[in-house]
Amino acid sequence: MTATQNIAAGNGKSRLTFADVKAGATTAAAGTLAGNPYLPQIATVIDIIDETPNIKSFRVRFDDEAVMDALAFDPGQVGQLGIFGVGESTFAINSSCSEKRYLQFSVMKAGEVTSALHELNVGDKVGVRAPMGCGFPVEAWKGKNILYIMGGIGSAALRATISYTLEHREDYGDITILYGARTPLDLTYKYDVEDWQVRKDIEAVITVDRDFPGWEGRVGFVPTVLEEMAPKPANTIAITCGPPIMIKFVLQGLQKLQFTDEQTYTTLEKRMKCGIGICGRCNIGPRYVCVDGPVFSMAELRELPDEM
Repeated sequence: MTATQNIAAGNGKSRLTFADVKAGATTAAAGTLAGNPYLPQIATVIDIIDETPNIKSFRVRFDDEAVMDALAFDPGQVGQLGIFGVGESTFAINSSCSEKRYLQFSVMKAGEVTSALHELNVGDKVGVRAPMGCGFPVEAWKGKNILYIMGGIGSAALRATISYTLEHREDYGDITILYGARTPLDLTYKYDVEDWQVRKDIEAVITVDRDFPGWEGRVGFVPTVLEEMAPKPANTIAITCGPPIMIKFVLQGLQKLQFTDEQTYTTLEKRMKCGIGICGRCNIGPRYVCVDGPVFSMAELRELPDEM
Protein backbone atom coordinates (compact mmCIF):
# COMPACT_ATOMS: atom_id res chain seq x y z
CA MET A 1 0.00 0.00 0.00
CA THR A 2 1.43 3.40 -0.96
CA ALA A 3 1.49 6.42 1.32
CA THR A 4 -1.41 7.87 -0.66
CA GLN A 5 -3.43 4.69 -0.19
CA ASN A 6 -2.61 4.59 3.51
CA ILE A 7 -3.97 8.09 4.00
CA ALA A 8 -7.05 7.42 1.87
CA ALA A 9 -7.79 4.35 3.97
CA GLY A 10 -7.65 6.38 7.13
CA ASN A 11 -4.36 4.90 8.31
CA GLY A 12 -2.82 8.29 9.02
CA LYS A 13 0.62 9.40 7.89
CA SER A 14 3.03 7.04 6.24
CA ARG A 15 6.62 7.34 5.19
CA LEU A 16 7.61 8.41 1.70
CA THR A 17 8.21 5.52 -0.70
CA PHE A 18 9.22 5.27 -4.34
CA ALA A 19 5.58 4.58 -5.14
CA ASP A 20 4.91 8.22 -4.28
CA VAL A 21 7.71 9.61 -6.42
CA LYS A 22 7.47 9.84 -10.19
CA ALA A 23 10.61 9.68 -12.27
CA GLY A 24 11.76 13.16 -13.14
CA ALA A 25 9.83 14.74 -10.28
CA THR A 26 11.22 16.09 -7.06
CA THR A 27 10.65 14.15 -3.86
CA ALA A 28 8.92 17.27 -2.54
CA ALA A 29 6.02 16.59 -4.92
CA ALA A 30 5.04 13.65 -2.73
CA GLY A 31 5.97 15.18 0.61
CA THR A 32 2.51 16.49 1.47
CA LEU A 33 1.06 12.98 1.15
CA ALA A 34 3.93 10.97 2.56
CA GLY A 35 3.99 12.46 6.06
CA ASN A 36 7.76 12.25 6.60
CA PRO A 37 9.83 13.00 3.49
CA TYR A 38 12.98 13.08 5.63
CA LEU A 39 12.77 9.34 6.38
CA PRO A 40 15.11 7.45 4.05
CA GLN A 41 14.83 4.03 2.52
CA ILE A 42 17.25 1.45 3.90
CA ALA A 43 19.82 0.18 1.42
CA THR A 44 22.79 -2.17 1.52
CA VAL A 45 26.23 -1.42 0.11
CA ILE A 46 26.87 -4.18 -2.45
CA ASP A 47 30.11 -2.87 -3.98
CA ILE A 48 32.72 -0.17 -3.38
CA ILE A 49 35.04 1.12 -6.10
CA ASP A 50 38.19 3.08 -5.27
CA GLU A 51 38.11 5.70 -8.02
CA THR A 52 40.98 7.92 -6.82
CA PRO A 53 42.96 8.26 -3.56
CA ASN A 54 40.09 10.35 -2.08
CA ILE A 55 37.00 9.33 -4.10
CA LYS A 56 35.00 6.12 -3.70
CA SER A 57 31.93 4.97 -5.61
CA PHE A 58 29.27 3.15 -3.60
CA ARG A 59 26.81 0.82 -5.28
CA VAL A 60 23.78 0.39 -3.07
CA ARG A 61 20.66 -1.72 -3.36
CA PHE A 62 17.39 -1.03 -1.55
CA ASP A 63 16.47 -3.70 0.96
CA ASP A 64 12.83 -3.44 -0.08
CA GLU A 65 12.64 -5.34 -3.37
CA ALA A 66 9.44 -3.53 -4.36
CA VAL A 67 11.31 -0.22 -4.09
CA MET A 68 14.18 -1.64 -6.11
CA ASP A 69 11.84 -2.92 -8.81
CA ALA A 70 10.14 0.49 -9.06
CA LEU A 71 13.45 2.34 -9.33
CA ALA A 72 13.40 5.01 -12.04
CA PHE A 73 15.24 8.30 -12.42
CA ASP A 74 16.32 10.77 -15.06
CA PRO A 75 19.99 11.49 -15.88
CA GLY A 76 21.11 14.39 -13.73
CA GLN A 77 18.84 13.68 -10.77
CA VAL A 78 20.39 13.35 -7.33
CA GLY A 79 19.86 11.65 -4.01
CA GLN A 80 20.69 11.94 -0.35
CA LEU A 81 23.08 9.26 0.90
CA GLY A 82 23.62 9.04 4.63
CA ILE A 83 24.78 7.12 7.66
CA PHE A 84 22.48 6.86 10.65
CA GLY A 85 23.79 8.85 13.60
CA VAL A 86 26.16 10.87 11.40
CA GLY A 87 24.14 12.63 8.69
CA GLU A 88 23.51 12.71 4.97
CA SER A 89 24.76 14.63 1.96
CA THR A 90 23.64 15.20 -1.61
CA PHE A 91 25.29 13.27 -4.43
CA ALA A 92 24.48 12.83 -8.09
CA ILE A 93 23.09 9.45 -9.04
CA ASN A 94 25.78 8.39 -11.50
CA SER A 95 24.76 4.86 -12.41
CA SER A 96 23.06 4.41 -15.75
CA CYS A 97 19.30 4.99 -15.84
CA SER A 98 19.00 1.53 -17.40
CA GLU A 99 20.84 -0.10 -14.50
CA LYS A 100 18.25 -1.83 -12.29
CA ARG A 101 20.54 -3.73 -9.92
CA TYR A 102 21.83 -0.76 -7.91
CA LEU A 103 22.24 2.99 -7.53
CA GLN A 104 25.76 4.39 -7.65
CA PHE A 105 26.98 7.45 -5.77
CA SER A 106 30.55 8.78 -5.83
CA VAL A 107 31.89 10.41 -2.68
CA MET A 108 34.93 12.63 -2.27
CA LYS A 109 36.29 12.52 1.26
CA ALA A 110 36.00 16.07 2.54
CA GLY A 111 34.00 16.37 5.79
CA GLU A 112 32.30 14.45 8.58
CA VAL A 113 29.65 12.68 6.50
CA THR A 114 31.89 11.89 3.56
CA SER A 115 34.65 10.63 5.87
CA ALA A 116 32.16 8.33 7.58
CA LEU A 117 30.95 7.07 4.19
CA HIS A 118 34.54 6.25 3.27
CA GLU A 119 34.69 3.92 6.30
CA LEU A 120 31.83 1.77 4.98
CA ASN A 121 32.30 -1.83 3.95
CA VAL A 122 30.31 -4.06 1.62
CA GLY A 123 27.26 -5.26 3.53
CA ASP A 124 26.86 -2.10 5.61
CA LYS A 125 23.53 -0.27 5.72
CA VAL A 126 22.91 3.30 4.53
CA GLY A 127 19.92 5.58 4.16
CA VAL A 128 18.90 6.81 0.73
CA ARG A 129 16.37 9.45 -0.32
CA ALA A 130 16.09 9.54 -4.08
CA PRO A 131 15.46 10.57 -6.77
CA MET A 132 15.41 14.32 -6.22
CA GLY A 133 15.42 17.37 -8.42
CA CYS A 134 15.16 17.61 -12.19
CA GLY A 135 17.37 15.90 -14.71
CA PHE A 136 18.97 17.11 -17.91
CA PRO A 137 16.47 17.57 -20.80
CA VAL A 138 17.93 14.76 -22.88
CA GLU A 139 14.73 14.31 -24.88
CA ALA A 140 14.81 17.94 -26.01
CA TRP A 141 18.44 17.48 -27.07
CA LYS A 142 17.70 14.77 -29.60
CA GLY A 143 19.27 15.55 -32.97
CA LYS A 144 21.80 17.94 -31.44
CA ASN A 145 25.56 17.67 -30.94
CA ILE A 146 26.53 17.19 -27.28
CA LEU A 147 29.65 18.65 -25.68
CA TYR A 148 30.53 17.51 -22.15
CA ILE A 149 33.11 19.60 -20.27
CA MET A 150 34.04 18.36 -16.82
CA GLY A 151 36.80 18.36 -14.25
CA GLY A 152 37.63 16.19 -11.26
CA ILE A 153 34.62 14.90 -9.31
CA GLY A 154 32.38 16.95 -11.61
CA SER A 155 32.36 13.84 -13.76
CA ALA A 156 29.97 12.23 -11.25
CA ALA A 157 27.24 14.77 -12.02
CA LEU A 158 27.45 14.10 -15.76
CA ARG A 159 28.17 10.36 -15.86
CA ALA A 160 24.53 9.21 -16.00
CA THR A 161 23.80 11.70 -18.78
CA ILE A 162 26.86 10.58 -20.75
CA SER A 163 25.73 6.98 -20.33
CA TYR A 164 22.23 7.87 -21.51
CA THR A 165 23.38 9.63 -24.68
CA LEU A 166 25.81 6.82 -25.49
CA GLU A 167 23.13 4.17 -24.92
CA HIS A 168 20.86 6.15 -27.28
CA ARG A 169 23.69 7.10 -29.62
CA GLU A 170 21.50 7.18 -32.74
CA ASP A 171 19.39 9.99 -31.26
CA TYR A 172 22.25 12.51 -31.09
CA GLY A 173 24.75 14.12 -33.41
CA ASP A 174 28.44 14.43 -32.57
CA ILE A 175 29.33 13.65 -28.96
CA THR A 176 32.48 15.16 -27.48
CA ILE A 177 33.79 14.58 -23.94
CA LEU A 178 36.44 16.91 -22.52
CA TYR A 179 37.54 15.67 -19.11
CA GLY A 180 40.43 16.90 -16.98
CA ALA A 181 41.94 16.41 -13.55
CA ARG A 182 44.97 17.60 -11.65
CA THR A 183 46.90 14.37 -12.29
CA PRO A 184 46.15 10.99 -13.91
CA LEU A 185 45.62 9.64 -10.39
CA ASP A 186 42.70 12.06 -9.96
CA LEU A 187 40.77 10.88 -13.03
CA THR A 188 37.58 9.11 -11.98
CA TYR A 189 35.84 6.25 -13.84
CA LYS A 190 39.00 5.09 -15.60
CA TYR A 191 36.96 2.16 -16.91
CA ASP A 192 34.70 4.69 -18.68
CA VAL A 193 37.66 6.70 -19.96
CA GLU A 194 39.16 3.58 -21.54
CA ASP A 195 35.87 2.89 -23.31
CA TRP A 196 35.49 6.48 -24.53
CA GLN A 197 38.98 6.52 -25.98
CA VAL A 198 38.50 3.41 -28.12
CA ARG A 199 35.04 4.29 -29.41
CA LYS A 200 34.94 5.54 -32.99
CA ASP A 201 31.59 7.31 -32.68
CA ILE A 202 32.63 9.93 -30.10
CA GLU A 203 35.58 12.23 -29.45
CA ALA A 204 37.17 11.99 -26.00
CA VAL A 205 39.82 14.48 -24.93
CA ILE A 206 41.44 13.61 -21.60
CA THR A 207 43.82 16.12 -20.04
CA VAL A 208 45.75 16.70 -16.82
CA ASP A 209 46.81 20.05 -15.41
CA ARG A 210 50.56 19.52 -15.66
CA ASP A 211 53.21 17.01 -16.74
CA PHE A 212 53.16 13.79 -14.74
CA PRO A 213 55.60 10.87 -14.83
CA GLY A 214 54.36 8.26 -17.30
CA TRP A 215 51.51 10.40 -18.65
CA GLU A 216 51.58 10.54 -22.45
CA GLY A 217 48.20 12.22 -22.93
CA ARG A 218 47.23 15.85 -23.21
CA VAL A 219 48.44 18.42 -20.69
CA GLY A 220 46.56 21.63 -19.95
CA PHE A 221 43.76 23.11 -17.88
CA VAL A 222 40.26 22.28 -19.09
CA PRO A 223 39.28 25.87 -20.05
CA THR A 224 42.52 26.28 -22.03
CA VAL A 225 42.04 22.97 -23.84
CA LEU A 226 38.44 23.94 -24.60
CA GLU A 227 39.59 27.11 -26.36
CA GLU A 228 42.22 25.15 -28.27
CA MET A 229 39.59 22.65 -29.42
CA ALA A 230 37.33 25.53 -30.52
CA PRO A 231 34.10 23.52 -30.83
CA LYS A 232 31.46 25.00 -33.12
CA PRO A 233 28.26 26.18 -31.39
CA ALA A 234 25.95 25.34 -34.30
CA ASN A 235 23.27 22.86 -33.16
CA THR A 236 25.36 22.03 -30.06
CA ILE A 237 24.52 21.73 -26.37
CA ALA A 238 27.35 22.28 -23.87
CA ILE A 239 27.12 20.77 -20.38
CA THR A 240 29.74 21.54 -17.74
CA CYS A 241 30.49 20.55 -14.16
CA GLY A 242 33.62 20.66 -12.02
CA PRO A 243 35.39 22.91 -9.53
CA PRO A 244 33.80 26.40 -9.38
CA ILE A 245 36.91 28.10 -10.78
CA MET A 246 36.92 25.69 -13.74
CA ILE A 247 33.24 26.30 -14.43
CA LYS A 248 33.79 30.06 -14.30
CA PHE A 249 36.47 30.00 -17.00
CA VAL A 250 34.67 27.34 -19.06
CA LEU A 251 31.59 29.55 -19.22
CA GLN A 252 33.73 32.49 -20.29
CA GLY A 253 35.31 30.29 -22.95
CA LEU A 254 31.95 29.15 -24.25
CA GLN A 255 30.85 32.77 -24.55
CA LYS A 256 33.96 33.54 -26.60
CA LEU A 257 33.10 30.59 -28.81
CA GLN A 258 29.63 32.14 -29.25
CA PHE A 259 27.64 29.52 -27.37
CA THR A 260 24.41 31.12 -26.17
CA ASP A 261 23.06 30.86 -22.62
CA GLU A 262 20.25 28.66 -23.96
CA GLN A 263 22.86 26.17 -25.24
CA THR A 264 24.77 25.91 -21.97
CA TYR A 265 23.85 23.82 -18.91
CA THR A 266 25.30 23.06 -15.50
CA THR A 267 24.20 21.44 -12.25
CA LEU A 268 24.27 22.89 -8.74
CA GLU A 269 23.50 19.88 -6.55
CA LYS A 270 26.27 20.76 -4.09
CA ARG A 271 24.13 23.69 -2.90
CA MET A 272 21.35 21.33 -1.81
CA LYS A 273 20.69 20.59 1.87
CA CYS A 274 17.31 19.04 2.77
CA GLY A 275 16.61 18.19 -0.86
CA ILE A 276 12.86 18.80 -0.66
CA GLY A 277 12.36 22.56 -0.62
CA ILE A 278 11.80 22.95 3.13
CA CYS A 279 14.97 24.29 4.74
CA GLY A 280 15.50 27.16 2.29
CA ARG A 281 19.28 26.91 2.42
CA CYS A 282 19.76 26.32 -1.31
CA ASN A 283 17.71 29.21 -2.60
CA ILE A 284 19.03 31.59 -5.25
CA GLY A 285 16.66 34.50 -5.17
CA PRO A 286 13.15 33.02 -5.52
CA ARG A 287 14.36 29.64 -6.86
CA TYR A 288 15.24 26.54 -4.87
CA VAL A 289 18.05 24.41 -6.30
CA CYS A 290 16.52 21.22 -4.90
CA VAL A 291 13.05 21.80 -6.35
CA ASP A 292 13.72 23.92 -9.45
CA GLY A 293 17.09 22.30 -10.20
CA PRO A 294 19.75 21.17 -9.68
CA VAL A 295 20.02 21.30 -13.48
CA PHE A 296 19.83 24.81 -14.92
CA SER A 297 20.57 26.39 -18.25
CA MET A 298 22.68 29.51 -18.12
CA ALA A 299 19.65 31.40 -19.48
CA GLU A 300 17.77 30.42 -16.30
CA LEU A 301 20.68 31.34 -14.04
CA ARG A 302 21.08 34.76 -15.70
CA GLU A 303 17.60 35.63 -14.46
CA LEU A 304 18.60 35.01 -10.85
CA PRO A 305 20.69 37.09 -8.41
CA ASP A 306 24.45 36.65 -8.86
CA GLU A 307 25.06 34.43 -5.83
CA MET A 308 27.28 31.88 -7.55
